[in-house]
Amino acid sequence: MMTPRPVLIINAHLVDPLTATETNGSLAVENGAIHAWGRTIDASAPPEGALVIDGRGRTLSPGLVDLRAFVGEPGAEHRETLSSASRAAAAGGVTTVVSMPETNPPVDDPAVVDYLVRRAREKAGIRLLPAAALTKGLNGKEMTEIGLLKEAGAVFFTDGARSIANAQVMRRALTYARDFGALIVHHLEDATLADGGVMNESELSSRLGLPGIPREAETIMLERDISLVRLTGGRYHAAMISCAASLDIIARAKAEGLPVTCGVSINNLTLNENDISTYRTFLKLSPPLRDEDDRRAMVEGVASGLIDVIVSDHNPQDVETKRQPFAECADGAIGLETLLSAALRLVHSDDVALPRLLQALSTRPANLIGLPQGRLLKGAPADLILFDPDEPFVLDPETLHSRCKNTPFDGARLQGRVHMTMVGGHIVHEA
Repeated sequence: MMTPRPVLIINAHLVDPLTATETNGSLAVENGAIHAWGRTIDASAPPEGALVIDGRGRTLSPGLVDLRAFVGEPGAEHRETLSSASRAAAAGGVTTVVSMPETNPPVDDPAVVDYLVRRAREKAGIRLLPAAALTKGLNGKEMTEIGLLKEAGAVFFTDGARSIANAQVMRRALTYARDFGALIVHHLEDATLADGGVMNESELSSRLGLPGIPREAETIMLERDISLVRLTGGRYHAAMISCAASLDIIARAKAEGLPVTCGVSINNLTLNENDISTYRTFLKLSPPLRDEDDRRAMVEGVASGLIDVIVSDHNPQDVETKRQPFAECADGAIGLETLLSAALRLVHSDDVALPRLLQALSTRPANLIGLPQGRLLKGAPADLILFDPDEPFVLDPETLHSRCKNTPFDGARLQGRVHMTMVGGHIVHEA
C-alpha cells in the first residue's frame, strides 16, 4: 500500500479515551501516524500536499476495535466475506476486527492463520486479525498448538461460541497459554444447563412458551474458569457476560488480583428479553437477552470500568437459518455497522460518559491484544473516525454492507453516524 499523503483535520471535537480528554481543535496525520493534535496546531499552514478536512464540529476519536466478529472466510462466504465485513466495519467506525475461528476448515492450524493474514492484507480495507481455535476442530477435547498459532499471527485463542466442558482441557490450555503469554477467551455456557433453551429463563419465557436458559449456565462456567485461573495463573477473558451475578464474580476475581478481564455484547447492553415479545428471531442470541435488571447491571459495569470491552458479536445468518420458528432458528445477529450508534444510546441516556464508552470500544480491546491503536498519541497509527454522535436516522437493513441482514435494530431510531473512517492514514469510508 502506498504511503498516505499528510492529512490535517480541523474544527473537530477531539476525544482521547486513553486520557479521558475532550477538546476542540485539530489533528495532523503524517506517514500514516498521528503527528500532533489539540488546540495549538496552526491550521492556517498545513503541510505541503496535505489533505485538509473540515470536521465541522463533529467528534474525532480513535477507531473502534471489535474483538468478536464472525467472518465467513474460509468456507462460509455466503454469510460474510473479508471484503463485505471490512466494508461494514468501516461504515460503522470499526478499524480493527478480530475474526472468530469457526470457519471451514476451522482456524486450528498455522497454515489457516497464515492464509487469513494474507487474505486480509489483500482484501480488507481495515485491520482484520484472526483468533485461533483453542481446541482442535473446536471439539473441546485436544488443545491446539498455541505457540505455533501465535507465531503465525493469532491474536488470542477461543472456541468461539462453543464452551469447553472438560475442566482438565481448560486447565492445560491456561497453563500452556501462560507460558506463551497468550490470552484465552472463553464463551460462558454450560451446555447441559442450556440444553434446549432458546431465551432467558424467566416469567416471560414461560408466557411465550419458550424453553429458558438459566443464568446459572453462565455463572457456573465462569466460577469454574476463575478457579482454574487461580490454579494456573493464565490470562483469561470472559468473552461476554450477561447478568449481574457474573459481574459480581468478575469483581471478586479482579479484587483478588487475578489476570481476568471480561466483555459484553452490545446487544446485552442495549436490549432486553422484552424485545423478543413478538418472537423476533433476530433477537435469538447467545448469551440470551436477559431482563432489565441484568441489562442495567451491564451498563453500570461499563460505566464503572469493571467490564473491560464491548463487542459487536457480529454473527451473520442467512434467510434459511433465521426465517424459522424462534425455537428452531440459528443464534446470532449482525452488529459491526451498528456497534457505535447502538452504544451511543448509553451516552444519550447519560448512563456512560463518551470517553468511558470509547475506552471500552477502542483503548481497552487494543490493550488486551497488544495493539498501539485506541489512543490519540503522537506516533500512534492514524486509525481514526469522524462521527456526529447526535445525528438521527432510522436503520434500514437494506442499506447495510453485510451480506446478511439479521440486525436486531431493524427499523430502530438511532443516533450517531460515522462520516469518515481512516486506517493507517488512508480514508477507507466516507459518508
